Amino acid sequence: MKRAPTSNPSAFSKEQIAAAIAAAPEKLQDAACPYDPNDAAAVEAYWAKGKLRLPGQRGPQKLPTKVAVTVRYSAEVVEYFKSTGDGWQTRMNDALQEYVQKHRAA
Repeated sequence: MKRAPTSNPSAFSKEQIAAAIAAAPEKLQDAACPYDPNDAAAVEAYWAKGKLRLPGQRGPQKLPTKVAVTVRYSAEVVEYFKSTGDGWQTRMNDALQEYVQKHRAA
């Protein structure tokens, strides 16, 4: 079976694309953008901040927003939250956060 194309053809003609490229300025003049690709010093400073990663290597990870702990709850509490279906741990976290907010303000 032949696979269907994954991309749609361009809505612009080759002439329109060529005209747009010809009309584009040689230098970028944008006051809001401090980076000038035509300034060798700016390009060097930009790439000096870069870090080389080989294919398959992961970049720096985000810091976790939660903390892993081991806690023991009564069977009744766990059974109640599990009976509410998928996402019970999130609902338990929400209930505990609500309790903390209520008592932090008091």
